[in-house]
Amino acid sequence: QVQLVESGGGLVQPGGSLTLSCAASGDVDSIYTMGWYRWAPGNMRDLVVSITGGGIPLYRGSAKGRFIISGDGAKGMVSLQMHSLKPEDTDVYYCGARTYMDTYYWGQGTQVTVSS
Repeated sequence: QVQLVESGGGLVQPGGSLTLSCAASGDVDSIYTMGWYRWAPGNMRDLVVSITGGGIPLYRGSAKGRFIISGDGAKGMVSLQMHSLKPEDTDVYYCGARTYMDTYYWGQGTQVTVSS
C-alpha cells in the first residue's frame, strides 16, 4: 500500500504561479512513476505530467512549456511548478503513483482555482 498526501493548491490570478507537492509513504519501493492528474470527461483522471525514478518527465497537453515537474518518482517526492496559469487550468489535481505491478494509488486531491 502507498499513501499520498498533496499540498499547495489555492486561488491564483490568471498568469500567476502555484507549486504543488506530493509525498508518498508506505511501500515507496514499489513505485515506478509519480505524477499529477486532473479529471477528464468520462469520470477518469487524465495525466498532466509524470516523472520516473530516473527523473524522466512526461508532459501532456497544455502542461508543456508552462509546468515543471521535479523530484524522484521512485523516492516518493514530487513537486509541480505551475506557471502562466489560465482559467482553464482550474480543477482538482491529484497526485498519483503507479507501481511496478501497474497498480495506481491516489492522493485526496488539491484544488487549483485560476480566477481574477
